[in-house]
Amino acid sequence: MKRNILMLVITMSIFASSNYAQTKLLTIQDAVLKGRGALAPKRLQNLTYVPDSKKVAYVDKNQLNIVSAENGKVVQTLSTAELNKVLVAATMDSISAFEGLRWKSENEFYFTNKKGEWLYAIDKKTITKSERKVADATLENLDEFKEGEIYAYVKDNNVFVYNNGPTKQVTVDGSYQIVNGKSVHRDEFGIHKGTYWSPKGTALAYYRMDQTDVTDYPIIDWTSYPAQNKNIKYPMAGNKSHYVTLHVYNLKNGTITPIKTEGPQEQYLTNVAWSPDETKIYIAIVNREQNHCWLNEYDVTTGNFIKTLFEEKDDKYVEPLTPMLFVKNNPKQFIWQSRRDGYTHFYLYTVDGKLVKQLTKGKWEVKADNGMDEKGENLFFAANEQSPVNQDFYSVNLKSGKMTRLTEGNGYHSASMNKKCEFMIDVFSSCYTPAEYRLVNASTGKYNTIFKSENPIKDYKLGNWSLFSIKNGEGTDLYCRLFKPVDFDSTKKYPVLVYLYNGPHSQMVTNRWMAGGELWYQYMAQKGFIVFTLDGRGTSYRGKDFEQAIHRQLGTKEMEDQLKGVEYLKSLPYVDGNRLGVHGWSYGGFMTTSLMTRNPGVFKVGACGGPVIDWSYYEIMYGERYMDTPQENKEGYEKNNLLNHVDKLKGKLLMIHGAQDDVVVWQHSVMYQKKAVDKGVQLDYYLYPGHPHNVLGKDRAHLMEKICNYFIDNL
Repeated sequence: MKRNILMLVITMSIFASSNYAQTKLLTIQDAVLKGRGALAPKRLQNLTYVPDSKKVAYVDKNQLNIVSAENGKVVQTLSTAELNKVLVAATMDSISAFEGLRWKSENEFYFTNKKGEWLYAIDKKTITKSERKVADATLENLDEFKEGEIYAYVKDNNVFVYNNGPTKQVTVDGSYQIVNGKSVHRDEFGIHKGTYWSPKGTALAYYRMDQTDVTDYPIIDWTSYPAQNKNIKYPMAGNKSHYVTLHVYNLKNGTITPIKTEGPQEQYLTNVAWSPDETKIYIAIVNREQNHCWLNEYDVTTGNFIKTLFEEKDDKYVEPLTPMLFVKNNPKQFIWQSRRDGYTHFYLYTVDGKLVKQLTKGKWEVKADNGMDEKGENLFFAANEQSPVNQDFYSVNLKSGKMTRLTEGNGYHSASMNKKCEFMIDVFSSCYTPAEYRLVNASTGKYNTIFKSENPIKDYKLGNWSLFSIKNGEGTDLYCRLFKPVDFDSTKKYPVLVYLYNGPHSQMVTNRWMAGGELWYQYMAQKGFIVFTLDGRGTSYRGKDFEQAIHRQLGTKEMEDQLKGVEYLKSLPYVDGNRLGVHGWSYGGFMTTSLMTRNPGVFKVGACGGPVIDWSYYEIMYGERYMDTPQENKEGYEKNNLLNHVDKLKGKLLMIHGAQDDVVVWQHSVMYQKKAVDKGVQLDYYLYPGHPHNVLGKDRAHLMEKICNYFIDNL
């Protein structure tokens, strides 16, 4: 029923959208370079909570607006013109916009001009030179505990700590082989940094990564004369991995304690967390096979192992992504996220490892926690309980288990709580709703809208878009997005561009503005194309079985679902089934090449970027999770090795790669090109020197123009 309502709302919105006066046409530069800027739904600048108050503040049209979080009304404003009067009176440089805006207290904020940083007192209308200590923002891996006063950073792969005085070099063994204080395990398992401050800032935990046994991999710098090789460490599936340990630096006495994480060297140390009293540290240990996880407790003073709180196993893989969250005002309890019942949910535990209760349950997924109220009674979180393509925010009472939806409106809510979790800034969007900014009372769910973004492309000629679902071969819903051509005529036959990714940790089709689509789709709609996207098995937020269906056979189940999408397209009377194209990048590049060769003739044209060709050349952490090792899964690696299918290519295929790609290394597409030459198969190829895995910046317009023209010219 919920999904039927979703489709009805979106369908009704489609007809409403046709009322706009649309005359302009997009250029590819507009669609790519302005698609996330001037032609994206307007965002409120500097939107934040005002400290120690029930207010929020934002900047709009060079005016600072201070708004009551209780009723959504503007209670105070300050324009740049008004602030400039104070600056001129003090013989100081004026400003043209609020820059470097940061709040110190309810009545004071920092801002910058040409002469530095200043502190403005709203009530007194006075400006004084800032005395705020600020860490050098250029410091590598900067991690601040107390702004400008206590922070850690990395230099030459060594950890340094500044503590209101001389800087202390914590480690001395940093080198190309030994990396301290940086993210490890190739940023998998939710890891995105390498240092972890204790709750009171008295100690710093940091990763140490020994890469000695990891193979060197060449990345060529083509800008130097002559070109130079710059090696990186790249652990490929089935080969030796790095060895990670965790260490604790005590700021008071300068001691370093290694945490004694016994076991195989090539295990993964994930989801680091401190106990509230700073005496314990917790690590989710995952074996290299990634099918077994231990949540372990260690003594910070000695580094000794204390106990395993619990274990999690899976016949395919486990993937802890979020550290334990201690309950406020109750250090003996914590919350853990797990997929043990098939969907990501919250579980309440004691520090003895005893399960108190499962807090959330159902065939939907918890997506992120957003903190607890001051009493530690209610947990706030994002979830897709209403629909897999939606996102809402909820609270759940830890004692009663009662769950309350706090956001209204069929669509996608991105929210942030204030420090006490009393109020929530909710940015709401849906398929045909650009953006609405709301202030929500976290207790009642009542909200006030403080800003609505206008349709940023209302003056352009557009193709209508829709969000819907179809069934795959197993009867499971697959969510789809379709853009129709500008000036659509149902009696005509149109070419189709299928844009896909369809890999883990992705969701491309959502009930957001343009159904989660990008503006270059509309550029192609102007050129007479239908643009279609489908999220098949392997993608996120649909439960464990949906994602794990691809295990040990990447590229097989995903293709089955994508071909169901092709069946649907060919059933439409206005689709020319002989003019189908497919495009994707990274995993989507792998999928594009798979579809062009393992199902030859379905698509006439393909364009792939940064494609994985042979999974045995991809990194251990990701590759072995989904494929096991090449030694364990020889058949799976062989079946999905696209070098074995080059000679089956029909139609035209454009392959693109960044020359400095350190994620899907350039060797993948080079091997494919060589095999094509060996087999006498014609292949179009393009290289972007200076770019890693993604082509960004101004060159992205060049990239998308090349890709779009390839389909325009050949379809």
